[in-house]
Amino acid sequence: MGCAGIAVRRMLPAFEACPDIEIAAVASRDEAKARQVAERFGCRPVHGYAELLEQDDIQAVYVPLPAALHAEWTEAALTAGRHVLAEKPLTTDRHRTGELLDLARTRGLVLMENVMFVHHHRHEEVRRLVAEGAIGELRAFHAAFTIPPLPDGDIRYNAELGGGALADVGVYPLRAALHFLGHDLDLVGARLVQGPGRQVETSGAALLSTPGTVTAQITFGMEHAYRSSYELWGSEGSITVDRAFTPPADHVPVIGLNRGGTVEKIRLEPHDQVAATVAAFAAAVRTGTLPDTGATLRQAELLDEIYRSASRGEPNGTE
Repeated sequence: MGCAGIAVRRMLPAFEACPDIEIAAVASRDEAKARQVAERFGCRPVHGYAELLEQDDIQAVYVPLPAALHAEWTEAALTAGRHVLAEKPLTTDRHRTGELLDLARTRGLVLMENVMFVHHHRHEEVRRLVAEGAIGELRAFHAAFTIPPLPDGDIRYNAELGGGALADVGVYPLRAALHFLGHDLDLVGARLVQGPGRQVETSGAALLSTPGTVTAQITFGMEHAYRSSYELWGSEGSITVDRAFTPPADHVPVIGLNRGGTVEKIRLEPHDQVAATVAAFAAAVRTGTLPDTGATLRQAELLDEIYRSASRGEPNGTE
């Protein structure tokens, strides 16, 4: 549903390569674009999103539209009886996110938010190391995802389309904090900064905490030098992960384990997180196993809390 860049570059090739998926159709409001993309992936073009949901051979729908349109078309797809894989964030409103998750559950449909890094096997290895006490008792978690400036006309600078650094790149370190620390994280404080001439926040940071003794600090932005990393600090050591959120399929993942004054580099086999995500979605649809959506809902709640409660400022410090 839509011919967004991520759909053409990453998701459609992954759908095409998955033995459990057949691409039936590609829909766009631009008829010529639908034809062009459909020809590339050997499927039929459909003019308009509503028309796609009228097709009787469509079992599931992928929604890569601008964030502000996710709720409308995800709801339409679920109402039409289709399973949905939707780009993150699932919606721009915590209440709408909850409503859609409830709708999917009530209808027995798979609704998955496309946060792909959680399907990469490196993060399960990090979880195992922490659980086995490799760094002692966990004390703190730091994560950052920042990207260079985007072209001026990019939709991520458009407030009406749900743009902004928090929803676009902030979701990665926030989801990572939930992935490693659990869903009981509470917001302590946050700061959002709006760059010159922009109508949305272009950077920010937040401090969160578990009910116990663990704090989480996340940093995000889209007018920065590139960074994609997280670090877990314990009472006896630390774990560092670089290229954490969007590694290419052939990237050799490395986990840095620091303890006792030495650094061990744990290298894993490359893993295609896009293919792993697509396979997980297809398996859920085929087996009728509804995914655990607790992290998706808590993420939506925290995104809302950060946006509503954050202090705001300009890059030069003026209010």
